[in-house]
Amino acid sequence: HQTTCCSGIVKLRSAYSSATMCKELKTNVLHLLPQTSNGPSAEHDSRPDGAEVLAATVKALKDGLVVAVPTDTIYGLACLAQHHDAIKKVYDIKGRNGQKPLAICVGEIQEIYKYCEVKVKEELLADLLPGPVTLVFERSEVLNKDLNPFTPLVGVRIPDHGFLRRLCQMCEEPLALTSANISSQTSTVAVHEFQDLWPRLALVVDDGPIGDQNRLGSTVVDLSVLGKYRVIRPGCAFSSTVDLLQRKYGLCEDTIE
Repeated sequence: HQTTCCSGIVKLRSAYSSATMCKELKTNVLHLLPQTSNGPSAEHDSRPDGAEVLAATVKALKDGLVVAVPTDTIYGLACLAQHHDAIKKVYDIKGRNGQKPLAICVGEIQEIYKYCEVKVKEELLADLLPGPVTLVFERSEVLNKDLNPFTPLVGVRIPDHGFLRRLCQMCEEPLALTSANISSQTSTVAVHEFQDLWPRLALVVDDGPIGDQNRLGSTVVDLSVLGKYRVIRPGCAFSSTVDLLQRKYGLCEDTIE
């Protein structure tokens, strides 16, 4: 049974242990079937499957709302990147300085070429993506001008997370993506860690704990200058990313600010 409330918790795995907390916050909890090969325990099992969770999340995004989603590193807040009002909501929810950029998230490598001016080989993109990296390029004219209007650059992600990639594909446009926390606070790897934000979100998609080793977030690398790279944030894949850029592709570190 589904009830209407101020926000929803969508579970991708088992039920969250703190059912009482969910009730007190008046959240709408949707439980996915456990990830086993045995199927539903009964024909009348009413918990939503992956397709229903995706459909609910797509609808919320297309309605201009903000949702919380799992990635391959940390939990994130997402909205449609081409939606002006939704972007403003993200900044309001995070209490974030308007001069701090949001990344975009797409489902396939070919989508990067639509929204970014790419100066590296496609093979390089395929070596790093999907994965825990954010690649920064010059933005294209197609991208919403209200997204990061203070910079000609934009970071782009393809997380190694099936739900999020499929979500991007179903939305048929990029998501604006940022960490699910109040600005300057610690990144979150479980939904209860950003519980204070739940009432301001349309949905919270819960994929369980991601792992504390990912709390550093994605490795952010600027590849906007031909033949060079600049690490903006070391993140959780620093060594492997830099090694690939230097050894396989011969890129030089850009040390000029």
